[in-house]
Amino acid sequence: VFQDPSVAKVSGGRKKTVSFSSMPSEKKVSSAADCLAFMQGGCELKKVRPNSRVYCRFYTLDQEQACLRWEPSKKDGERARLDISAIREVRTGKSTETFLHNGPSEHLAEEAAFSIIHGDEYQSLDLVALSADVANIWVTGLRYLVSHPGALAGGGGGEGGVGEGSIGSRMRRDWLAAEFAQGDEDGHGIVSEDTAVATICKLCPGIKEAKVRLRFKEIQRSKEKLTSHVTLEEFQEAYCELCTRPDVYFLLVQLSKDRECLDTQDLRLFLETEQGLPLATAEGCLELLRRFEPSAAGREKGLLGLDGFTHYLQSAECQLFDSEHQFVCQDMNLPLCHYYINASYRSYLLDDQVHGRADLGGLIRALQAGCRCLELGVTDGPDGEPLLGVDHGTDGKHLPVTLRSALEVVNKYAFLTSQYPLMLYLCQRCSPGQQRTLAHHLKKVFGTKLYKPEAVPVSLGGRATTLPSPEQLKGRVLVVGKKLLQEEEGSEGEVSEEDEEIGGGGPLAGRRMTIPGEEELGVVLVVPPPPQPRRLRLRRELSDLVAVARTGSLSPESPYWTLCSLGEGEAGRVASESPEELVTFTKRFLTRVRPSSVRLDSSNPNPQGYWKGGVQLVALNQQTPGAMLDLNRGRFSQNGGSGYVLRPAVMRDEVSYFSAQSQGCVPGVPAQTLRVKVISAHSLPKPQGSGAKGEVIDPYVVLELHGVPADCAEQRTRTAAQNQDNPLFDETFEFQVNMPELALLRFVVLDDDYIGDDFIGQYSIAFECLQPGYRNVPLLGLTGEPLAHASLFVHVAITNRRGGGKAQRRGLSVRRGARRGREYVTLRHTGIKVLEDTFRPASAPLREAADLREDALVSYRGLCISKCVCMCVCVCVRVIILWLVCLCPSQMISANKQLIENADGVQERIAQVQREGMVYHEDLPKLGEKENLKGRKQSKAVESFTWNITVCLYIPLDCLIFNFKQLLLSAARAPRKHN
Repeated sequence: VFQDPSVAKVSGGRKKTVSFSSMPSEKKVSSAADCLAFMQGGCELKKVRPNSRVYCRFYTLDQEQACLRWEPSKKDGERARLDISAIREVRTGKSTETFLHNGPSEHLAEEAAFSIIHGDEYQSLDLVALSADVANIWVTGLRYLVSHPGALAGGGGGEGGVGEGSIGSRMRRDWLAAEFAQGDEDGHGIVSEDTAVATICKLCPGIKEAKVRLRFKEIQRSKEKLTSHVTLEEFQEAYCELCTRPDVYFLLVQLSKDRECLDTQDLRLFLETEQGLPLATAEGCLELLRRFEPSAAGREKGLLGLDGFTHYLQSAECQLFDSEHQFVCQDMNLPLCHYYINASYRSYLLDDQVHGRADLGGLIRALQAGCRCLELGVTDGPDGEPLLGVDHGTDGKHLPVTLRSALEVVNKYAFLTSQYPLMLYLCQRCSPGQQRTLAHHLKKVFGTKLYKPEAVPVSLGGRATTLPSPEQLKGRVLVVGKKLLQEEEGSEGEVSEEDEEIGGGGPLAGRRMTIPGEEELGVVLVVPPPPQPRRLRLRRELSDLVAVARTGSLSPESPYWTLCSLGEGEAGRVASESPEELVTFTKRFLTRVRPSSVRLDSSNPNPQGYWKGGVQLVALNQQTPGAMLDLNRGRFSQNGGSGYVLRPAVMRDEVSYFSAQSQGCVPGVPAQTLRVKVISAHSLPKPQGSGAKGEVIDPYVVLELHGVPADCAEQRTRTAAQNQDNPLFDETFEFQVNMPELALLRFVVLDDDYIGDDFIGQYSIAFECLQPGYRNVPLLGLTGEPLAHASLFVHVAITNRRGGGKAQRRGLSVRRGARRGREYVTLRHTGIKVLEDTFRPASAPLREAADLREDALVSYRGLCISKCVCMCVCVCVRVIILWLVCLCPSQMISANKQLIENADGVQERIAQVQREGMVYHEDLPKLGEKENLKGRKQSKAVESFTWNITVCLYIPLDCLIFNFKQLLLSAARAPRKHN
């Protein structure tokens, strides 16, 4: 949207800015003609000089569209100009020598910078606009003038100028005329206002009807019309102003060489370089074009116009979430303990988790949300029938829920969302008689689905020590509860029962505790002192149905068919004090964390604080919406909503090092740089409870990165003041991601308000599910429901980077080398001589590997810059490398000679040390005893050993550099016959 020049020049004022409000005096940029009209009105731009000085100048395009002029200037009027015919190229961003080597320009926005390359000497005029939107207008207009020399002389950008000369504009105009004709049944060239409004709402889903009617009223008032009938010209004008997205228009112009439409070649290049689809074909592009292009002429000619391109970018194919993750895409044949499992906590209770009444709807919603572990609290009921929850009596509205009815509901919905195993976490306080009834109901309702635990050993004595996989347990129901020892005789026995309240809590008093993962929020709870375990009589009939024995202690001597259940206070203490031991424990055993009983409002802890410690099941109150449940949905959406997500490899490998408190690089995990450009938002609703008529919103977007401590970050856009429902932001944010497999990105849209920022919408996504390129982000409401047509438009780029942690920090055992300030990951001392001698030969090749990697990336970046390749935009590194090799093979080969010749040898030397080190893995306790290492020193030796093995296994030359070398070799041998 830009201000009409005739309105802007009042009171002698010359300065203008791009505005995005809905004032009648402003028009939306929907064609090159609009850009040229804005340029002829002029605006202030900052001129950056090679001598590091920045000047503010007022730039205009003359009425003949032949030259640019600026003032004030020491030059005379004829010299303070730049002829359009002298322009060679218009570049976006800071890509010239002046920008790259000018200190003050670092403080100027990258999105608002552009350069005009002109003259036979290819000089650069380097400019920075007040905003990215103004820069886009100038770049679009100048590129159009350069690509259409002489076509617009004297045209003035009016109705018969640029708009008619563009192929895309003609397609759009003809399409709108055809749609208008369908409503003009009499052929008189007019339609009723109702018909015009309905047609625009049909062509542009999501637009508010009131907004369209208001625009037609404004047109009628401006023309002083006495009738409400709409002409074709008025219909086209209203549609273009209301339904044109400037951000999409500017992108289309850049991609289409100013033709305002894309052919299949343009579309294929866009899909390959921006959207990360290297296998795009011409046939596939043509099929995509025909699906999204609304005009018959465009489909016939194989051209994608502005509206078709907009439809494509708003479609499911361009969503941020990778569609491959909509289905099960991970290996489901690993032991059960290698997966995060979606778990609910007392989802059967209404209101609060302690005093709430039981309700079957909560169980249904939890199962539909993909939960694979349901907690069932069972107590004695009347007439010998166990009840779900606690019997609160009848009040005429709520009747007690029998366990039998609850089990029947679970059986009905158990495998509709996911076919993978369902755990029933049984917390029962039943008498022995009703325990028999409970066992009978379990067998009767589930039948063959109930996992038979006859073959489940309760001790490790000589038997298999690996849990079955989710694939092996498909369609089965596993009961989790207390279990009698097999050697214990009799029809019942006594077991210890930790105090996990079923409903109805006692007095609470105790110590203060900060919840892990919520330290930055200042969340402090008062945790009751741990109660003494009670003794419970358990019937053999019920014990025999329990497949997974429940315990409350982290004992490595437990049977492998054991689930350790901890309160969030105890789990937080372990995660903080012994993070490595917790990860090691979860490699073999299932671990569950439940919310503290002091959360009377059924609020949830931050699950990320426990996932990073390896905990497989973080039980959440599914009935309580909020950020924690949003993160849970984001985590479990990455494997087809199956309720099972594979944990990171460093949490599964027998010998690997990982600490949940890591502040830097994680050995074995290639770190990433994530760049997110928040471009715009669309069809934003008012916050809930905001029903005042005519009220506008002041939205802004918060980006939250959740993960290991080194990754956690939060950034926000500026507030789009009174921008109603379609604000533009054009702001870029960068995040360093050390542990991508644990990272979650959350977008939150808020309404800036003096009293309190109101929630508008959010979207949470796992890092592994991000798609690169231009993507739409569908916004969800407070309870996770989709907000109709509401979305964000973003650009995402993900690149590898060296090392880990933020720039100002160093990770553990990361030593800064002298070679150009590089960081080298070093080996740790074990205190065991034979191990020290084994790992010592790896030190030199590890440094060589780091140098080879960094040198390869430096040469790659250098050639990209020298060949004007934008690394931030181009996603497909493979395409760029092949292009560089074909363009300058000798430079690429010579620059990476060391990598090609030495990489294999260095890798093999490190691998040999790793193999020799693994020989001592089983003998670590004995080796420690020989060196008189005990207690903490022994544990530290084991920790250092696993660190060294992990470093040797993963760090040397990651997949990026390996593929880089392979591409160099293969492309260098290939004939240079492609353009």
